[in-house]
Amino acid sequence: MEQYNVTGMSCAACQVRVEKAVNALPGVKSCAVSLLTNSMGVEGDISPSEIIKAVENAGYGASLKKSSSGANSSAGADAYGDELRDRETPKMKKRLIASVLFLIPLMYVSMGHMLWNWPLPAFLDGNHVAMGLYELLLSVIIMVINQKFFVSGFKGLIYKSPNMDSLVALGAGAAFVYSVTALFAMSSAVLAGDDEKIKYLMDQFYFESAATILTLITVGKMLEAKSKGKTTDALKSLMKMAPKTAVLVEGEGEARIEKTVPVDQVKKGDRFIVRPGDSIPVDGIVIEGESAVNEAALTGESLPVEKSAGSTVSAATINTSGFLICEAVRVGEDTTLSAIIRMVSDAAATKAPIAKIADRVSGVFVPAVILIALVTFIVWLIAGQSVGYAVARAVSVLVISCPCALGLATPVAIMVGNGMGAKSGILFKTAAAQEMAGKTQIVALDKTGTVTTGIMQVTDVIAAEDSSEKDLLEAAYALEVKSEHPISKAIVEYTEKNQIKLLETSGFEIKAGNGLSARLDGKTITGGNARYIESVVNEIPKRVGNDNLELHHAEFDSAFIQTEVKKLASQGKTPVLFARDRTLLGIIAVSDTIKEDSAQAISELKNMGIHTVLLTGDNEITARAIAEQAGVDEVVAGVLPDGKEAVIRKLMESGKVAMVGDGINDAPSLTRADLGIAIGAGTDIAIDAADVVLMKGSLRDVSAAIRLSRAVIKNIHENLFWAFFYNIIGIPLAAGCYVSAFGWTLNPMFGAAAMGLSSFCVVSNALRLNFLKSQDSRRDKKVKNPVTGNLILNNFQNKETEMKISVKGMMCGHCEMHVKKALEAIDGITEAAASHEKAEVTIETSKPVDESVIKAAVEEAGYEYAGVIA
Repeated sequence: MEQYNVTGMSCAACQVRVEKAVNALPGVKSCAVSLLTNSMGVEGDISPSEIIKAVENAGYGASLKKSSSGANSSAGADAYGDELRDRETPKMKKRLIASVLFLIPLMYVSMGHMLWNWPLPAFLDGNHVAMGLYELLLSVIIMVINQKFFVSGFKGLIYKSPNMDSLVALGAGAAFVYSVTALFAMSSAVLAGDDEKIKYLMDQFYFESAATILTLITVGKMLEAKSKGKTTDALKSLMKMAPKTAVLVEGEGEARIEKTVPVDQVKKGDRFIVRPGDSIPVDGIVIEGESAVNEAALTGESLPVEKSAGSTVSAATINTSGFLICEAVRVGEDTTLSAIIRMVSDAAATKAPIAKIADRVSGVFVPAVILIALVTFIVWLIAGQSVGYAVARAVSVLVISCPCALGLATPVAIMVGNGMGAKSGILFKTAAAQEMAGKTQIVALDKTGTVTTGIMQVTDVIAAEDSSEKDLLEAAYALEVKSEHPISKAIVEYTEKNQIKLLETSGFEIKAGNGLSARLDGKTITGGNARYIESVVNEIPKRVGNDNLELHHAEFDSAFIQTEVKKLASQGKTPVLFARDRTLLGIIAVSDTIKEDSAQAISELKNMGIHTVLLTGDNEITARAIAEQAGVDEVVAGVLPDGKEAVIRKLMESGKVAMVGDGINDAPSLTRADLGIAIGAGTDIAIDAADVVLMKGSLRDVSAAIRLSRAVIKNIHENLFWAFFYNIIGIPLAAGCYVSAFGWTLNPMFGAAAMGLSSFCVVSNALRLNFLKSQDSRRDKKVKNPVTGNLILNNFQNKETEMKISVKGMMCGHCEMHVKKALEAIDGITEAAASHEKAEVTIETSKPVDESVIKAAVEEAGYEYAGVIA
């Protein structure tokens, strides 16, 4: 998506006009204009020159945003910072000061003399024409100071795209022209000596109204600009953290040279040093040293993160203690900081669906107001009122109406929400994603790396009766230290942590899919699953049913194994048995444990009325054990990536679905869901496929993102209500609709003040979001229409799928029944029809079943699994 700067916009009507002009071009797929940042994002196959020409033809200016490609994180941040710099407030301040300096003497003569009989200068006292000329001169000066309203306003009328400036220009211009007409009439009355007419015409001067309207609108625009500047404070604070220099290291040992260079000169592969208290200049990897790094700038996490050789570091984070030597990995726009800044900034250029309401109204708002003002003028003339009274009512209608409040209602809340999210490590890629998060009814969660740590850990060490825990751990350490398997790494880490002595082995062998073996002190030590340990110690005895855990050997305690292994397996743990020759040493259980905050996060989601579902390719027992610990409502186990995507599609039939994941296999389901949420520590593919990125990798940030989104949506509703309510009440009041009933009229000057303050109120309301604590769950409310019941059952019942598998080794009907019973015991398989003659089995399933589970069941029954039949 190409980004453009747009100049000349003053209200929502301008925004709509620019969008229409660009969307009408052939080749443009989408165009989103932000009144808040005066920017435009265009997607499509079209040249920038054509887009710029279309914007200019609509009466506005446009230029392609400068790319900071190839620049470093600091340069990129400076580029964004330049775009977000508040240039309007200083200009408005100068205009306001100059306007007030001339307005004070104007008001003294026009209002002070009339209302409070303040003394006039001698050259004006009693000279009504001179007073008129004096007011004319000062009002012209104020109009010249605020000429931008007239240039932009009448330009909009010429291009048939009237805007807020058009209303101001017409209102102030009408008051001025009417006053000039009254002044000429007064000069004629003076020549005729008609004192009554002179006195009447003196009350028809609206020079001070024209000048005051412009000044008060400028006050409102300045307050609005100042408030709008604050909406990007969070983004600006990120930019300020970008370091300007880096200390590069060249050479080794005594020949090592340190050189301080601007950070934009750092290239990928350069080595740089970071001393305690320094900011890390670019993303890199630690090659030497240990320290703790404060990553609050990127993740919002206040606790420093320990770093050592091999750890990754990110630009703008702060080294709090040790000395680090790092290698640059990502520089320029590729750094994490630049990606965050770009993501938040790009989100501001997109539109939330809720903004369409205001856009539709804004497109016809200004022409409708001009028509209402004209009708008001005519009606009051017909009603017998003076031209001056009718003009005052029409001018009041023009200057009280405010399309800006409508145009700002959505983007200011979105921008503040994005900024608050970025400070907390929650990144919304688009405004639509931010709105969708608050509407989420179902959250589907990947298991590994999302709900769980994704790292295997030892959970239980159970020594056999004839062995000791020391013997068990020594044998396990000696055997597993030579394996790269995740289970082996978990056991090695545990034994090293417990300072177990490492014994030397020989003849190490890996038995694929089963376990390990080696020679230690002249004896064979083995480790693996129960079936493997049994097979290497003694011939496999006859089994009972499908139970492969019942072992029959004098030196094996079958009761011990059956009890402990089954108990561990039911808890979702993987039991690894160890033996020395024909003696069982014991069991070490490993498991992928849930994250510390997962249970709390899921509890918060449920308290918000959100239905939770665990999706995993793991087996049913493990999945249910994790789900029980975490408190998840439902589980879908044994699903492959395409199976996850299919489950998401079915869940979407019941409500708005958010998918949370971190791996490559989650990308299809992240894309399919109404909202894809990627854990920031996950893969780049998952992050690219998602709509929301959680930088900290904490599951609690899912509820925080939804909480923040709900607050933003509520704020937008408040802003839209105020914008509509203000105009619905204000315009009839200005037109004089309440005169007969209540005697209420509205001076044009008060109308201008109300118009100027209306946008300020909308922006100020959005700034209240800065006080939101996204991690505070005390005020959570349940979603209005919560999803209830067993969604998996509801969505998959009576929707069975059929598959055929090849099974070898079946000899008779008894074998067929044996296989049938084994397969139908699997959760999700409703029926299995086996044929020993064809060597195949037809399976009907009510939900996705992992092929590995089917294979294991067939093999455990004593037959050979030969794959799925196409």
